[in-house]
Amino acid sequence: MTPTPPDVPVLEAADLHKAYGALKAVDGVSFQVRGGEIVGLVGPNGAGKTTIINMILGVLQPSAGRILIEGLDVARKRSEALARTNFAAVYAPLPGNLTVEQNLRIFGLIYEVKNLSARIEELLGEFDLERFAQTKCGVLSSGEQTRVALAKAMLNKPRLLLLDEPTASIDPATAREIRAHIQRFATGGREAVLWTSHNMYEVAEVCDRVIFISRGRILLQGEPEALVRAHGAASLEDLFVTVANETLEGERARS
Repeated sequence: MTPTPPDVPVLEAADLHKAYGALKAVDGVSFQVRGGEIVGLVGPNGAGKTTIINMILGVLQPSAGRILIEGLDVARKRSEALARTNFAAVYAPLPGNLTVEQNLRIFGLIYEVKNLSARIEELLGEFDLERFAQTKCGVLSSGEQTRVALAKAMLNKPRLLLLDEPTASIDPATAREIRAHIQRFATGGREAVLWTSHNMYEVAEVCDRVIFISRGRILLQGEPEALVRAHGAASLEDLFVTVANETLEGERARS
């Protein structure tokens, strides 16, 4: 893959809509993620975060709007665009009846990773998984499975890494390791991360920018500390709760 020109975002979502009949799951969402950025996509359950992730991955087709990955329209150049992307989520575990090495090899073949054996060895070392190479993923702890999923997500050296609640249900020490891996990934300046999480401490620590979404719409976006100051909140978590409650009260008033 050729380097992305500095003026081209790694990810651009332009006026995204996703409707299921009268239900607007995503309603006019636009944002960009540039190389070197980790952007947090946050909001209450049902806000539309996972729907947005699935549209970026090509799993769902937008009702309207465009998604560009390094300038490539996912609707028109799906294979080329998605080859620059990878994904990890706690609710999408790798096949438990396959070993760690088998999972990495199969996904490496899917992504047509060159020098695959060497790449697998590199990732096993990076994520401290050498001793689990021949262990079936189904018997690993949640933290170990998270590390395997992240290793899988790094196989093709993606330009865009999509993470949906990657540290949910794992212990604080492992979560810290995962955050460090992601931060190192983004320090190269060409790679970008879109990260959903309900852990506002994590978002404040890791993310360069945060996008608050509720009922399929963007309510706030900006640098975590700047948002907290601008809204007079004690923390990003307090701002999250305030925004979510105000949105809920507004919906009740209109109903």
